[in-house]
Amino acid sequence: MELSKSEKFETMNEQEYGFETQAIRTQLERTQFAEHSVPLYLTSSFVFEDAEDMRASFAEEKDRNIYSRFSNPNTTEFVEKICKMEGADAGYAFATGMAAVYSTFAALLNSGDHIVSAGSVFGSTHALFTKYYPKWNIETSYFNVNEPETIEQFIKPNTKILYAESPTNPAVDILDLQLLGDIAKKHNLILIIDNCFATPYIQNPIKFGAHLVIHSATKLIDGQGRVLGGITVGREDLIREIYLFSRNTGPSLSPFNAWILSKSLETLAVRLDKHCQNALEVATFLEAHPNVKTVKYPFLKSHPQYEIAKKQMLLGGNVVAFEIQGGIEAGRQFLDKIKLCSLSANLGDTRTIVTHPASTTHSKLSVEERLAVSITDGLVRVSVGLETVKDVINDLNQALS
Repeated sequence: MELSKSEKFETMNEQEYGFETQAIRTQLERTQFAEHSVPLYLTSSFVFEDAEDMRASFAEEKDRNIYSRFSNPNTTEFVEKICKMEGADAGYAFATGMAAVYSTFAALLNSGDHIVSAGSVFGSTHALFTKYYPKWNIETSYFNVNEPETIEQFIKPNTKILYAESPTNPAVDILDLQLLGDIAKKHNLILIIDNCFATPYIQNPIKFGAHLVIHSATKLIDGQGRVLGGITVGREDLIREIYLFSRNTGPSLSPFNAWILSKSLETLAVRLDKHCQNALEVATFLEAHPNVKTVKYPFLKSHPQYEIAKKQMLLGGNVVAFEIQGGIEAGRQFLDKIKLCSLSANLGDTRTIVTHPASTTHSKLSVEERLAVSITDGLVRVSVGLETVKDVINDLNQALS
């Protein structure tokens, strides 16, 4: 897990350089070939000088790479960048975002432990909490994201983790990270925040008391719909447990995908600036449309948690949620009329993507279950891309008319 002597990072004074510079200039020292861009290390394993070197390496008496399931120069660089961006001690990179979610919880929880989670979580995370973890006698209680004052009512003597996404998927609700941090500290809980919608550029949960931060790097961190990836960063002792679990169970990120994601981070800030600018224009347009009932975007003043969003987020993100007049059937018709934007299950792409959760991703939930997590029959989620925003608005407008 640690860096070997040949994997030292180029010297940087973190007090002097900004976010974008860190994203671009945090890299391994050049090899003897003096490459400008970090090379790919497509190797499954690494060699040793002699028997003693091999023994000491496996005993972790030396900081070096052993096997790419444990660590690799490319994954190490990607992790180092995210740690700098999030203000984290350490991290571990995974094959997917859900591998990061699963492994983080599985590494830290024991039979009999309890999770308190926001009710609005990604569908696969909900499946882990309700279908799989109960097999190991791990239970979960959900609180309503719009009633944060109730959180402490769900905490039990065996509660170990407090978990939330902010902004939430797909309704773009905002949770007060400082409040969650204060509750976690008061009750000695591990606070884990899924920061996927915001990215490290827009929001840093560790500043508000989070102990661990999870990202699906497949989304905005990659930003172009090319590769899968996930990462968990945070407190060193917790990451150590996650690393040991993952080293043995094998959900690690591939060196090639790590190389892609590390390069993607170099343009994260400039991409997010444009994503968020486009999203705000789309949200403003939708708010004035006669066939739209409500719009939720963190940096619209009409958002219920607007003040909280402004406090903890640099920008509003690229996801807009709106409720179309006419319910499920109107939502389906809207999708059928879309011409330019993509119908896809992904988000955070350069391409604008529209999804109707009630008839697709959350169709197996009852109406009551959907409403409990702010998913109405007419809710549409738009992941606003980097196209000319006028073209995106025109496409949405013709589909709504």
